[in-house]
Amino acid sequence: MRLLLAAALTVSVAAGWIWSATDDGTESVSIGRDPADRTTLGPATIGTNAVLGGAPFPDAVVSALDGTDVSTADLVGTPLVVNIWGSTCGPCRRELPDLAAAHAVYGDRVRFVGISYLGASEREEAFARERGVTYELLYDTNGEFITAAGVAAFPVTLFVTADGTVVEQTGVLDEARLSQLIEDTLL
Repeated sequence: MRLLLAAALTVSVAAGWIWSATDDGTESVSIGRDPADRTTLGPATIGTNAVLGGAPFPDAVVSALDGTDVSTADLVGTPLVVNIWGSTCGPCRRELPDLAAAHAVYGDRVRFVGISYLGASEREEAFARERGVTYELLYDTNGEFITAAGVAAFPVTLFVTADGTVVEQTGVLDEARLSQLIEDTLL
């Protein structure tokens, strides 16, 4: 019995190794009834974010730490850098000091706002402040802004003109890229 189990395990491992060595990372999916009607898909990924370039800045209600409701429409009027983040997101944590550094350089000409996808809490606020963040922090406790912006993966940074048009959106940023985007899209 042990010999049969060992042989089955060896065959399974070998078959899996051979299959993975010949797999090109794509899969074909039949679209219609005709087997010739096939398309190739890339590898499966986590959900993607909606593309907002050229769209109006999403209008939703978020809250301040004290629970005061804030309409995101009220943020429009000066160029904006809006970072959607959360303390449970590793890449978000790593980019907060870069956002803080860019704020120190451009904060007199561009309004920086952080919108956390987590609920308002002293812990979340302290987390950002410990990483040098001094700009305005808001909280999307009920997910209204995240839904309106079509965000599925974090972090996301939106670059918004004074008239409320999203002109750029990115994932993870460092200070150099952030500065370049501010110079190219907002100033």
